[in-house]
Amino acid sequence: MKAILVLEDGTQFVGESFGAEGACLGEIVFNTGMTGYQEVLTDPSYAGQIVTMTYPLIGNYGINDDDNESVIPWPKGFIVRELCDEPSNWRSKETLDKYLKRNGIIGIQGIDTRALTRILREKGTMNGLITTVSNFKYEDWAQKIREYRITNPVDEVTTKKVLHYEGNGHKVALLDYGVKENIIRSLLKRGCEVIVFPASSTADEILSCNPDGIMLSNGPGDPKDCKFQIAVLKELMGKKPIFGICLGHQLVALANGGDTGKLKYGHRGGNHPVKDLVKDRTYITSQNHGYAVLAEKLDPKRAVVSHINMNDNTVEGVRYLDMPTFTVQFHPEAAPGPMDTAYLLDEFISLMDEYKLEG
Repeated sequence: MKAILVLEDGTQFVGESFGAEGACLGEIVFNTGMTGYQEVLTDPSYAGQIVTMTYPLIGNYGINDDDNESVIPWPKGFIVRELCDEPSNWRSKETLDKYLKRNGIIGIQGIDTRALTRILREKGTMNGLITTVSNFKYEDWAQKIREYRITNPVDEVTTKKVLHYEGNGHKVALLDYGVKENIIRSLLKRGCEVIVFPASSTADEILSCNPDGIMLSNGPGDPKDCKFQIAVLKELMGKKPIFGICLGHQLVALANGGDTGKLKYGHRGGNHPVKDLVKDRTYITSQNHGYAVLAEKLDPKRAVVSHINMNDNTVEGVRYLDMPTFTVQFHPEAAPGPMDTAYLLDEFISLMDEYKLEG
């Protein structure tokens, strides 16, 4: 079946449909990972977006039961150059096509993803539509495409109830703004007891479990839309050690008087070089974000930039001087991508140790 991809500037690509049928609106973004498409699809940070994979062959190892980062996939649509119909892997349970059909996600294959990525890099991230409708007329959709906006995605992806994972070590309150499962697994691997709180939780509710530390997860959307979460973080600051990842990193900056801005086309993939300014060493990181903390808006008396992106010099990490808090823009837990920066999870454990001794 024919499928059409339409960008808000009017550019159209004609390809072949896979996955579900129908029409979907979303923000078009691209991911540069060579593998990890299942983790990408189940990353809640992609809620409201249509994801383009730049690697040309996708689906070659199928879908398995082990690599999900959440219970369901989150993108509105999926764009690939070539779909593999006959995956080969001992863990594979079904094809990518069947998986997307089962979850109601529309896909398009057979288009020039290099040309699409170049457009997004030159013009910036833009809205778009994938449709399999036979009588499609651009003029019927043009205004809807332009006006599309991702609204309140954190409320959509967060857990609806408190979740408790047993452990013998530090008790960590994990605020779920769209948490990936490997964040939880990484804490459990380090012996932590993990209590996952919905994004709607108040400061009193979070502190009532008497955590040794607070972790802030990744998540989708514009951080400035999370006004309630920012207000809660203002109450939590300085009371417990805090480690923030991705959206959590941005929210801490906003809660401390900083600012964020939207990147032209974002950072998404498992090959982004980031320099740790303290260690004077560059690491390859896994990333998925469209916004960044603005270095010039940080109060130098309260916060210092700890990591920078080696491609565009954007802020990738912040350490706060007046409280036991540090944050990073990338994913130290990876999934997918390199585990080079997992040392930051160990630093969070050390920070909780130090705070206990001092307290």
